[in-house]
Amino acid sequence: MERRHILYAGAALAAAGAGATWAWRRAQPQAMSADVMARFWNLTLDTPQGQRLALGGFRGKPLLVNFWATWCPPCIEELPMLNDFYRQNSAKGWQIIGIAVDQVAPVQAFLRRLPLDFPVVLSGMEGLTLSQEFGNQARGLPFTVLVGADGVILNRKIGKLSEADLAQWRELG
Repeated sequence: MERRHILYAGAALAAAGAGATWAWRRAQPQAMSADVMARFWNLTLDTPQGQRLALGGFRGKPLLVNFWATWCPPCIEELPMLNDFYRQNSAKGWQIIGIAVDQVAPVQAFLRRLPLDFPVVLSGMEGLTLSQEFGNQARGLPFTVLVGADGVILNRKIGKLSEADLAQWRELG
């Protein structure tokens, strides 16, 4: 009887370990195809103000691309920190673009409450597909990509950024 319990416990631990490993790998940014940045630079998206913004205009300087939504609490929590980072570093050449995976009305209402100094564009749910092309297989939000001045992706993170993340990324860019 005891041996059977040991076998069951061992099987349960193995299954739990496999499940945890699968979940961890699913949440990690995955490799992406070489032409992702070329497609990104060719995009033109709508702003909440009804204008069009060509993303190719962001080439040549360090860029944080932040995928967020008004319905995502960690996204909303990190936006003031990103705005502060932008204010402190834009004169040094840093850029941020917020890609709202959302509809225009909620984004407009949010930006009236918390104006951001960096540009925001609207992607709707297609933004999750774009973030997936950047390696976000879990399609989780927030998702942030650090693009170097040379257009090479230097880092990516699924989940809320920290001050430490931004300090480390500032050194990379």
